[in-house]
Amino acid sequence: MAERSAAESVGRGPAPPPLLAPFRLRELELKNRVVVSAMCQYSAEDGTPDDWHLVNLGSRAIGGAGLVMSEMTDVSREGRISLGCTGMYTPAHVGAWKRIVDFVHRHSDAAIGMQLGHAGRKASTHLSWEGDNEPLEDGGWPIMAASPVPWFEHSPVPREMTRRDMDRVTAEFRRAAEMSEEAGFDLLEIHFAHGYLLASFVSPLTNLREDEYGGDVDRRLRFPLEVLAAVRSAWPPEKPISVRISAVDWADGGMTADGAVEVARRLKEAGVDIIDVSAGQTVPWQEPVYGRQYQTPFSDRIRHEAGIATMAVGNISSFMDVNTILAAGRADLCCLARAHLWDPYWTRHAAYASGAPIPWPPQYSSLDGYTPRFEWGY
Repeated sequence: MAERSAAESVGRGPAPPPLLAPFRLRELELKNRVVVSAMCQYSAEDGTPDDWHLVNLGSRAIGGAGLVMSEMTDVSREGRISLGCTGMYTPAHVGAWKRIVDFVHRHSDAAIGMQLGHAGRKASTHLSWEGDNEPLEDGGWPIMAASPVPWFEHSPVPREMTRRDMDRVTAEFRRAAEMSEEAGFDLLEIHFAHGYLLASFVSPLTNLREDEYGGDVDRRLRFPLEVLAAVRSAWPPEKPISVRISAVDWADGGMTADGAVEVARRLKEAGVDIIDVSAGQTVPWQEPVYGRQYQTPFSDRIRHEAGIATMAVGNISSFMDVNTILAAGRADLCCLARAHLWDPYWTRHAAYASGAPIPWPPQYSSLDGYTPRFEWGY
């Protein structure tokens, strides 16, 4: 008889592959370590998500992911990237999002997270497929940022935020957090990355201020941490908060991996539960070093040096990638974007390929136990 593992000998059965191991954040227990990354769809009407968003998020929840994330959802009409971006700033938004949240909870084991943001100097632009980050010629609105630094040379120059602007934006984030709780979201993520409003304070490339909100990392983080404190006070204490950061700017004089560790330490002290470690998109002249799992090393450093849980993201595509990252302790969760666009059922197929298939929903019960005669391609 084959030798049994220690887990099997006490009746627990074989350990699951890393991607199927549960993970706990405060009182939220995720069924597995796979996350559907936040992906902007540019398909909302005045910030209101519709059937597209229901199908987009609902299908990926049914596909088996442990956590599905909303796209970056803006806390005000002026904070939208484009006219098609989702929002959480009117009562109608709560009901529209609640419809999606309720579907995910009713028909899957997935948790669902809300990512809140404000586009800052990258606001008032075309839909991505009409011209990524290109400013609107007509129908645009005034924009603001940490400093008056435009995205492109031909982009509008944002006004430098005043203390009054900061107070208003802080209140908008707090209100959006309260509305997200009303809609039933399980996790809240605040967007500190990709050159948007809060990120424009964090990066020395976009924060040129000479007051108490500019200078060293603690000064640059002052306003983003004020927003975070307001959100944490409005968000239920049993529910986790994540922050997405750009670990590096891929540009001289910008954020570095060392700086990202320092930012992560401040976020941990502020009560953040997990950091979503992205990179870049701070300036258009960035020079990223692309490759397989190219952003995972930043997650690895932050997890070990700052002592906080992390999500890895960036060209993670196969179940072997995910299992290896998790088993090596380089992240606690793995976020996949394009892989989930290619295959909404990525997690189910990865589980099958890992030798630990997960049950299909009852509506698909005729497939339960079916062994396909072909490879899934993972």
